[in-house]
Amino acid sequence: MHEADRTTRERMADALREESLPASALAREFDIRTPEALDHVRHVARSLASTEEELLVAPPSCQDCGFDEFDDPANRPSRCPACKSETLTEPVFRIE
Repeated sequence: MHEADRTTRERMADALREESLPASALAREFDIRTPEALDHVRHVARSLASTEEELLVAPPSCQDCGFDEFDDPANRPSRCPACKSETLTEPVFRIE
C-alpha cells in the first residue's frame, strides 16, 4: 500500500510506534491543528483496544509545582489547578 493511500490515523499510529510525540508535534507532522491531532490520538487508542498494543500517555505536568494529577491525561490544560501556573508540559503519546 502506498503512503498516500493510508489514512492520517494509520500514519499517525505508525509514527507513535516509532517514537514518543506530543500532540503539537503530530499536528506539525501531519499539517493539522493540535485539537484535531488529539482527536486522532483518542481514536487510535480506541482502535488499539482489540489488539495487543496500547497507547501509553505521559501526562502533562506543571513545571512550577510538579502537579501531574490531571483528570484527562491526554489533554493539555491551560493552567495548573494547584498553583495556577501556565507553564505546563504537554502530554506525550507512544504506542507499544
